[in-house]
Amino acid sequence: MHEFMELSLNSFLFFANPQFQLSPPHGKVSRNIDLVYGGGSVGLMGLVSRAVYNGGRHVIGVIPKTLMPREITGETVGEVKAVADMHQRKAEMARQSDAFIALPGGYGTLEELLEVIAWAQLGIHDKPVGLLNVDGYYNSLLSFIDKAVEEEFISPTARHIIVLAPTPKELLDKLEEYSPQHEKVVPKTKWEMEQLSYCKSCEIPPGLKEGKPVVIQAQRGAML
Repeated sequence: MHEFMELSLNSFLFFANPQFQLSPPHGKVSRNIDLVYGGGSVGLMGLVSRAVYNGGRHVIGVIPKTLMPREITGETVGEVKAVADMHQRKAEMARQSDAFIALPGGYGTLEELLEVIAWAQLGIHDKPVGLLNVDGYYNSLLSFIDKAVEEEFISPTARHIIVLAPTPKELLDKLEEYSPQHEKVVPKTKWEMEQLSYCKSCEIPPGLKEGKPVVIQAQRGAML
């Protein structure tokens, strides 16, 4: 039996498509939480950031300099951090947040969502990952994940890394009660130690050292 882990969820990282518009019934939720997001001022990103900021909470937007002309129009709120690229953006957003929430979105949202899920499975972090399934938007993705569990590419416990709910209030309640149940590939402390030592103990495969191609094979049912 897994007990609930007491979380201090003060800062949430939101993944979303800037063009997605959240309808009023789904958008009304009030919590004393800070916001970390992709830094845009248009569409859903702008709506959420203004709502949190007007509620007296701290807002941090992290955005690559190249995307600023496209995703920032007019007034921005809170703190805006300009970074060099997408890798730095994601690393900084993850560092600043206590939990992750994905709203309906496209390729970018999916990439960010699946990455933080993979990080949780690997043991890089133990933060809850929430999926706001508005009007069943993510049902097809969830069916795909269930198929991967059935085919033994994803373990049943790792399936529960995703915290799912159709409304913001229900999702936030579940995130605050989240307790990891999956077996981490590597302990979190090991990742932290490796980062501090810059992975000095990591060995490069001989083929890579010699500049030769390395073939990676995966069997049906293999756990990656």
